[in-house]
Amino acid sequence: MKKIKLSLASQIFIGLILGIIVGAIFYGNETAQGYLQPLGDMFLRMIKMIVVPIIVSSLIVAVAGVGDLKSVGKIGAKSLLYFVVVTQIAILVGLVSANLLQPGAGINMNQLEQTDISSYVDTAETKQHESFVDTIVHIVPSNPIKAMVEGDMLAIIFFSVLFGVSIAAIGEKGKPVFRFFQGTAEGMFYLTNLIMKFAPVGVFALIGVTISKFGLASLIPLGKLALSVYGTMIFFVLVVLGIIAKVVGFGIFKLIKLLKEELILAFSTASSESVLPKIMEKMEKAGCPKHIASFVIPTGYSFNLDGSTLYQALAAIFIAQMYGIDLSIMQQITLMLVLMITSKGIAGVPGVSFVVLLATLGTVGIPIEGLAFIAGIDRILDMGRTAVNVVGNALAAIVISKWEGQFHPPANNKNLEQVS
Repeated sequence: MKKIKLSLASQIFIGLILGIIVGAIFYGNETAQGYLQPLGDMFLRMIKMIVVPIIVSSLIVAVAGVGDLKSVGKIGAKSLLYFVVVTQIAILVGLVSANLLQPGAGINMNQLEQTDISSYVDTAETKQHESFVDTIVHIVPSNPIKAMVEGDMLAIIFFSVLFGVSIAAIGEKGKPVFRFFQGTAEGMFYLTNLIMKFAPVGVFALIGVTISKFGLASLIPLGKLALSVYGTMIFFVLVVLGIIAKVVGFGIFKLIKLLKEELILAFSTASSESVLPKIMEKMEKAGCPKHIASFVIPTGYSFNLDGSTLYQALAAIFIAQMYGIDLSIMQQITLMLVLMITSKGIAGVPGVSFVVLLATLGTVGIPIEGLAFIAGIDRILDMGRTAVNVVGNALAAIVISKWEGQFHPPANNKNLEQVS
C-alpha cells in the first residue's frame, strides 16, 4: 500500500482545522488552555531564537558579496520610497472602505464587552513623545549586541549592512569572517527547516488557545467590523497588490501559491516573525538576489506593514462612527499623515496596531477608550493583517529586484513549484 505523504502546507492546514475544533469544544476551559499554550509558546520561542542570527548573518553575507555601499544605499532609498507609497495606499483604502461600509454606524456600545488595554498605554505614550527625528536616531545602535537581544530590527539591519560593507572593504583579511557568517547563515536556514516540522503542532496549539479563549461567538457583536476588515484586506491583496504584481510580471495568485505554507502559518500564529526566515529563503529561490531579499524583507517588517496600517485606518474611523463623530475630509487626511509616521519602526512591539492607534486617535479627537470595545476580537483581526503583511513584503522584494534589473526567476514553472 502506497504511503500518503502530506505537504507541510497540508499538515499546517490540518493543524489549523483541528485547533479550531478543539478550541470550540473546550471554549472557556482554562485547563485545556494550560495544556495547549506551552506548545504554542515553544514554537514561537524557537522561531524567535533563529530570527536575529538569520537576519544578521544573511545581511552581512549579502552586503559583503555586493561590497558597495552606494549600491546598498540605492536599494535602501528605492525600498523606502516603495514602502511609503504602498503604505499610503493601504491607509487610503482603509479610510475609503470605512466611509463606504460604515461598520461602526448604529452600534449599541452597551451591548459590547470592554477589554483592559492598559498594558498598551505606556508604550503608546512613549511613542507619542517620540519625534520622527528620534525614530531615525534610534536606528543607529549604541550597542549592537543589546539591539540583537531586544530584537530591534532597524538597528540590527543598520549594523549588519555597515559591517558587511566593512568586511568587503578589507579584502582578503575579511574572507575568514565572511566564510564564518556564510556558514552561520546556511546552518540557521537548515535549523529553520527543522523547526518548521513542528509548525503543525504549534499552529494547532495557538489557534486552539485563541478560539477557546474568545470563541467564535465573540465575533457576532462586532461582526460587521470583522467582515469589513477581512473584505477590505482581500480587496487590497487582489486588486492593489495584484496590479503591482502584474506590473512586475509576477502574478499575485502565483505569489500566494508560492507562499501558501507561510500564509497559513502567519494567519494561524498572528506572528510575522514565524515566517520571516522562510520568506527570505523562498524569495531568493524565486529569483530575488540574496542582498535584496535579505535587506528588503526584514526592513519591510518595520516600514511596510500594509495589513496593519490598513486596519488602523479602518479601526480609527470605526471608533469615530461608534461614538457618532463625523470626521471631516481634513481630519481624515490628518489621520492618514499621522498614521504614516506613528506606524513606522515599531515592529516587534506587542500589540503593535493597538499601540499605533493609541498614539494616533487623540490627534483627531477620537476617544481612545473606544479601543477597549474592539480589543476582544483583535487577535482574530490580527491573524488576517499578519497574512497581508507577509504578501506585501514578499512582493516588495520582487518589486525592488525588478527595479534594480536583477530579478531572475527560475527557467520554468516546475522549478518555481519546487521552491514551495
